[in-house]
Amino acid sequence: MSHFFQLKRQASSYGHTHRRTLNFGKLSRVSQQQSLKMYRVSRQALRAAPSKSMMTARYSSLASKMADEVSSKWKGTTANGGNTKNYIGGEFRESSATKWLDVLDPSTQTVVNRVPETTESEFNSAVAAAAEAYKEWSQTSIIRRQRIIFELQHLIRQHTSDIAKSIVLEQGKTFADAQGDVQRGLQVVETASAITSTLLGDKLEVAKDMDTYSRRLPLGVTAAITPFNFPAMIVLWSAALATVTGNTLVVKPSERDPGATMIIAELCERAGMPPGVFNVVHGSADTVNRICDHKDIKAISFVGGDNAGKHIYNRATPQGKRVQANLGAKNHCVIMPDANRNLTLNAVAGAGFGAAGQRCMALSVAIFVGAAREMIPELIERARALKVSGGFEDGTDLGPVISPQAKERIEGFIASVPKEGGKILVDGRGVEVPGYPKGNFVGPTLVEVTTDMSAYKNEIFGPVLSVICAETLDEAIEIINANKYGNGAAIFTNNGATARRFEVEAQPGQIGINVAVPVPLPMFNWSGNKGSFMGDIPFYGKTGLDFYTQRKTTTSLWPAQDAIGNKATVAMPQFH
Repeated sequence: MSHFFQLKRQASSYGHTHRRTLNFGKLSRVSQQQSLKMYRVSRQALRAAPSKSMMTARYSSLASKMADEVSSKWKGTTANGGNTKNYIGGEFRESSATKWLDVLDPSTQTVVNRVPETTESEFNSAVAAAAEAYKEWSQTSIIRRQRIIFELQHLIRQHTSDIAKSIVLEQGKTFADAQGDVQRGLQVVETASAITSTLLGDKLEVAKDMDTYSRRLPLGVTAAITPFNFPAMIVLWSAALATVTGNTLVVKPSERDPGATMIIAELCERAGMPPGVFNVVHGSADTVNRICDHKDIKAISFVGGDNAGKHIYNRATPQGKRVQANLGAKNHCVIMPDANRNLTLNAVAGAGFGAAGQRCMALSVAIFVGAAREMIPELIERARALKVSGGFEDGTDLGPVISPQAKERIEGFIASVPKEGGKILVDGRGVEVPGYPKGNFVGPTLVEVTTDMSAYKNEIFGPVLSVICAETLDEAIEIINANKYGNGAAIFTNNGATARRFEVEAQPGQIGINVAVPVPLPMFNWSGNKGSFMGDIPFYGKTGLDFYTQRKTTTSLWPAQDAIGNKATVAMPQFH
């Protein structure tokens, strides 16, 4: 999820790269001073094009070709080591920032592009552009807004592969998974195109000649703070619903993979969104705090980690802002002895290790009930059969995790298992991937744990599936309900009564029955609960419309007798 509180480490990465290229020890004092001066100048000239060694030289041959395509086709982003731009008031603008963050290809550590720490004045310009655009956009007919959403969904479908290529280069997903990322976001856009039906108000004649009607109006300027793990899908949640309801939007994508957002910004422009309706700024903690504090921003949608989400919620809501924040998760799956063996094993392996485990709905814990534990050896074999490689390589099942720091953290949790009395059934540490010696790879990992171990208690956010054995369904449900998180839970069984009982008694907000990743389609709403969500109004679906609108109720009286009467009525009206 989001890691913008690691600002200091990331902001210094550019300087560290260049310090390693200087060898002061072999120079005279004057030369040292000159070299140091040149180094300082190079630090200040962060907008200059980086050297070839920082660009495509270290990509794989497949990735290099894709990087050239991304760089040549889109105005706001590059994949050849150049700068990511802000998108403000319908213009892609070069930032005047003095602090920049390197976006690294997780497979090779190649600098894909650099992201600015958007300055305060640039941020204020983005909000001002959104506020100015709101005046006209909120009064634009719903038919016109719908037409733009129709065109946007067409353009996204047309350019899915371009967005996916950027995601693979910056985030490391397999190309197929990156395309799925875009398609799940596209489903929200398609659902938003039904706005002329879903935004209908209510009207009732409450008394003779008196009508009361309620309608939904936009809020104003809204903001979205999105995570690295779904750089297209979650941006599109807000891009579709915020704008089609008449709001304007300022997006701060993850500083780790902004490219998809920049392509979506250009597609919004091509679709006909007026300047200022959709804006993009960048950065980490400072930008997030500005979003929380700016008086013109009325609502914030956030998906990310616990610490960041709690900070945003606790900082923004006292200022009267509406906030929806999806936080961490620990999703469980119960496997009953009567479950369809092949369906279960394939689904569990896919949900546990897909996207290298970097999904908020990834399967984290598999609870085998009774004789179902006999399936564990087969699950081990399926985990070992998965291919780990670069995202563009044929047959790759999972790519790298997002950063070396994430890899180190994941491997730390794996190492803790035997120290705390558990077993490592499949060890993904130290996996060697031909052609990618510097990649952040962790292979599929299975660990047998108990609920008091670190690997169980923490959201690992990697390809690590914890296995727990339980004697009964009651015990399995108790384990799930005792966990602080409540995003999702699933059960695999061929018994309808067992499934029904699990559905009723398991507390997480999204339940799967023979479905390992029970993410609802966007005609329904996201319904994670407990420690996985902060706020009152969840994402997309009917509640998504509620989040981006406010109710206005009007009561009108047009007495029929006024057409002929000539005497005022002074008594309190009585309704019959």
